[in-house]
Amino acid sequence: MTSAFDYIIIGAGSAGNVIARRLLDAGHRVALLEAGGQDTNPIIPNLAEAGALWGGPEDWAYQTTEQEGCNGRKLNLPRGKVMGGSHALNAAIWVRGAKQDYDTWNYLGCPGWGWDDVLPVFKAIEAFDGGESELRGADGLLDVVEDFPMNPIQDSILEGAQEMGIERNDDYNSGVVDGVSKMQLNVRNNKRFNTWHAYLKPIADHPNLRIYIGALVRRLLVEDATVVGVEFDYEGQTQTLRAPETVLTAGAIGSPEVLLRSGIGPAEELREVGIDPVHDVPGVGKNLHDHLLSPVIYTTTKREVPASEVGAAETHLFWKSRPDLAVPDTQPIHFALPMYFLDSMSGPDNGFSLVAGIVRPLSRGEITLSGPNPDDPINIDLGALRDQADVDSLVASVRQCRELGSTEALADWGPQEVYPGPEVSDSDEDLEQYVRDTAVTYHHQVGTCKMGLDELAVVDPRTFQVHGLTGLRIADASIMPAVPTGNTNAPAIMIAERAAAHLTGVDIAKAPSQVTAALSSRA
Repeated sequence: MTSAFDYIIIGAGSAGNVIARRLLDAGHRVALLEAGGQDTNPIIPNLAEAGALWGGPEDWAYQTTEQEGCNGRKLNLPRGKVMGGSHALNAAIWVRGAKQDYDTWNYLGCPGWGWDDVLPVFKAIEAFDGGESELRGADGLLDVVEDFPMNPIQDSILEGAQEMGIERNDDYNSGVVDGVSKMQLNVRNNKRFNTWHAYLKPIADHPNLRIYIGALVRRLLVEDATVVGVEFDYEGQTQTLRAPETVLTAGAIGSPEVLLRSGIGPAEELREVGIDPVHDVPGVGKNLHDHLLSPVIYTTTKREVPASEVGAAETHLFWKSRPDLAVPDTQPIHFALPMYFLDSMSGPDNGFSLVAGIVRPLSRGEITLSGPNPDDPINIDLGALRDQADVDSLVASVRQCRELGSTEALADWGPQEVYPGPEVSDSDEDLEQYVRDTAVTYHHQVGTCKMGLDELAVVDPRTFQVHGLTGLRIADASIMPAVPTGNTNAPAIMIAERAAAHLTGVDIAKAPSQVTAALSSRA
């Protein structure tokens, strides 16, 4: 087979840009297919305005099926459809997760994925403004910034949490997440700085790279248990590309969709929707899970909350809803504006939000096809709040956020609760009703092509290959067997670096001298 490319990469998000860069540095010819456009929207650089991008042209604007655990509501799932992917739409919060997350991956059948294995990779990625240490890296391509001007309401929130007895954690990326912290953000000059900006954009004119903008992948081309290329819509036509290797980095929703439309997945389920299976992989689309949020919103009566210079969210905390837990199960995130997530919500423009969040969900859902045609929508069943333990954690987090809002440290602002509001008591029954009525995504879907060695595992954790297929790798949040304790962007980038190291033989965590050329091109 002859091809103009050595690798086809599907998706120019957090993972795709990393892998493309590393392959180019290693001398390979790369085609990068992105369904969205360039990141020219002037809102994208401004983290504080990220919510204005949701539902717009840069958003896939996915929606779940009716969620029984959320009182029959459909939940919106914003995902990036633009160069930079969801890293162009999110809050750019850099969170590795807890040490135990990766040791659990290792235990669950992903050898070589423990904390001690991934820590050197995280360090090699980072250009951390706090400096290099045993736990942090300062010479990577991606800026991780904690020294940014913070909104004064956030200072009061930090003080209020400590008033409640929550300890200050000066570095939640140390492997121990417990406590309240100022966030670390992917920003440069106080503006969004994602993997497109850090890795690929500086060499976008590389002679071995072709970026296909507005390229919607329809299916993978499979011959004799080998993926040999892709079929995609581009410039009004259906086109094909062939290459010895295809790397799928379309995310926890996009990657399983591509597989299912290609006939790769649970064979019987594919037949039921009119698709001929070409490779039976029972776990494709299964194990879908996500972090969830429920807002506690205040207006202020004594002082107006000023506009943020950098992010809408600049502090958060990790807390155990039950003291016997090994690691925190909640991560409230704090916004310097009222976050009216639902169309049914309204209130004053001035205020702040202490948004309750769960980060160790037990509920699981799945992604399936609704029909055989390329334009038939997918069914996204998040399984949100299906498990009562998730409800209990979210209720505890809402209750804690209400307590935080009434601390002395915030009294000077004159906080007045808008949601849940005085009509919602602090009883378990009232708060359960509230979280089921208001829970929304934390934008952290994972697990739909999980790596591992069990019967529902899709990806080999050592090679990133889909079990039973050659010519196809997956390296994005879909391969996480369980969601980490915290935001998922940093772990997705770590996965991409590890996949690139496997493909190129150059491990940035072990051979920094071999990536000198890459670092020298940093803007």
